[in-house]
Amino acid sequence: MTDCLRRLSPFLLGFLLPLAALSQIDPVKRELIQVGYNGYFEGHAPLAAYGFFYRNQPNFLETNLTLRLAVAPVYLDSELGISHALGENTDLGIGLAGGGFADSYSEIDQGTYIPEESFNGNSGETSLSIYHLFDPGRLIPLNGYLRGTYHYSAFAANDTTAPNFQVPPNFGIFEVRTGLRWGGREPLLYPALAMELSVWYQGEFRTSAPSYGFNDNLHISPQTHLFWLEAYLAYTLPKSKHYFSLGLTAGTSLNADRLSAYRLGGLLPLVSEFPLSLPGYYYQELSAEQFVLIGGNYIVPVSKNQHWNLDVTASTAYVDYLDGLSQPGFWNSGVGGGILYKSSSLKMMVGYQYGIDAIRSHGRGANSVGVWFQFDLEHAKGYFKESEPGDWRGFQRMFQLFSD
Repeated sequence: MTDCLRRLSPFLLGFLLPLAALSQIDPVKRELIQVGYNGYFEGHAPLAAYGFFYRNQPNFLETNLTLRLAVAPVYLDSELGISHALGENTDLGIGLAGGGFADSYSEIDQGTYIPEESFNGNSGETSLSIYHLFDPGRLIPLNGYLRGTYHYSAFAANDTTAPNFQVPPNFGIFEVRTGLRWGGREPLLYPALAMELSVWYQGEFRTSAPSYGFNDNLHISPQTHLFWLEAYLAYTLPKSKHYFSLGLTAGTSLNADRLSAYRLGGLLPLVSEFPLSLPGYYYQELSAEQFVLIGGNYIVPVSKNQHWNLDVTASTAYVDYLDGLSQPGFWNSGVGGGILYKSSSLKMMVGYQYGIDAIRSHGRGANSVGVWFQFDLEHAKGYFKESEPGDWRGFQRMFQLFSD
């Protein structure tokens, strides 16, 4: 069984990172299927993809309970939210997550993926979160967040890891994350309206700080401190239905190592709560101690029913690289475009991206394609309930579902 999983790990790796836990209890009932994929034309790249089922169930068993599940092929992320557990405006979340390959690491140095120094990582964790609403009744909520986590990582070589490369020994991490978030955004592909300003701190305290690699040439920090801020705006113009989004993320760190540094690259919108996207680059191609990332996209309807749309996206980042993984030039930029089909229950984008400053064997510049898919099962179930079942009517409703 172990050999089978090792052979499959390059294919599975990207599907095991469902959407990170949101920083407040999600009050909306949801059932979503989310899929994303980046494919690259130059070089040998690690697989970049995600696929998961997201379910959020308010009023679970009791009226003050909310169950959140993000289920990927061999990974589960869950939380039971308890509203008003610590006061009228203070909620509690109890989380459990774990599975295969979620802590796997791919070494990428100056645009070259190095399988010999890459390895698999499995994990399990439990967490306790406190969510506090500071301004009840206001149009834009201000939420405070405090989360404590115990995370255990178990590493193993895969079929491409060099025989004399020693993978890190297993260890545990105590994590503390705290932040303030004004506004927020839904866990959706291209949300119609969103606004967020937030600041964050995460401390990671490891039970051991082992060395690994070739003759123990690489080191894991006993503790790492991450600080970042996020600003985001998404808006749909009422008359023309043009859509735009703008985002800025900036972060710095203390004592970051390969396993805890910020990693930028790829265009996978829902791979994490704070995706550090650079179109055209390999997923997590750049390792940074600190960075500033600015990006946005613009979507224009091209059909009368507004199902078909054209998208343009661009991002640029100033990167202070992690020691040992630096490269010439601090600026990295990427652009892209695509075709978006959307209905009330389905969104699907197919696009092309170009990494302007990405380093490849021929010099600068890299080409990639992407596919992103979201299907709203909750809306689809309600849609079918509107009419009585019947053979012809069932087929008719199915086709209308994707074009409504």
